[in-house]
Amino acid sequence: MHCELILHLILFDVKSKRSYQVWHLQQGCRAEHDDRTNRRIERNIRNARFRYKASIEELYQDVDRNINRSLLSRLASCTYLEKAESILITGSTGIGKSYIASALGNQACVQGYKVFYSNTRRLFTKLKLSKADGSYLKELSRLEKTDLLILDDFGLQELDAFARNALMEIIEDRHGKKSIIIVSQLPVTLWYEIIGEETIADAIMDRIVHNAYRFDLQGESLRKRRKVSENNTIV
Repeated sequence: MHCELILHLILFDVKSKRSYQVWHLQQGCRAEHDDRTNRRIERNIRNARFRYKASIEELYQDVDRNINRSLLSRLASCTYLEKAESILITGSTGIGKSYIASALGNQACVQGYKVFYSNTRRLFTKLKLSKADGSYLKELSRLEKTDLLILDDFGLQELDAFARNALMEIIEDRHGKKSIIIVSQLPVTLWYEIIGEETIADAIMDRIVHNAYRFDLQGESLRKRRKVSENNTIV
């Protein structure tokens, strides 16, 4: 009986040690997985080159800009990326359009998607230079591979022939396959004039608008509000 008890205790000790080793291994694997995930998120955010460090959570607190919170919650799940749907954000200058685009892009990075954020004019300038050095198709391919492309400050100036054709190629490459967010001070109805050349404008707008979610922001400029707040601060 004494021997059986000793044997039982030995077996129990062995099982306990094995259980601890398994648990310790699991914890190590989980920590390694979390570390890889965090590094991938940080890399995605860094490569996206967002204009602002923004988050979806901060947008929920804003009550003054006609933000549809129900829509915002749906977009935070990033299912629109799986469906290759687009987002159009319009409103006057300083109202926070770029911040919302950055927040949505950041959320996509957290969910594991690859994002690229760019000022529209700068992107077309870069593409024009790539046309000259022979890397144009490579640049288009790089844009096509991103899960989400964000074009900020669209429509600040009318598109020339090169920008118009480049936009057509970008939109055509992404249509039905990848999502795009376009940010503009101008209402969508005026984009036809910005794009120019009716046939191309119709083709581009048809592909952009028909499956797009929209934010039409309203209210006072956040920059003006911030400036007033600073002036009223007592030091």
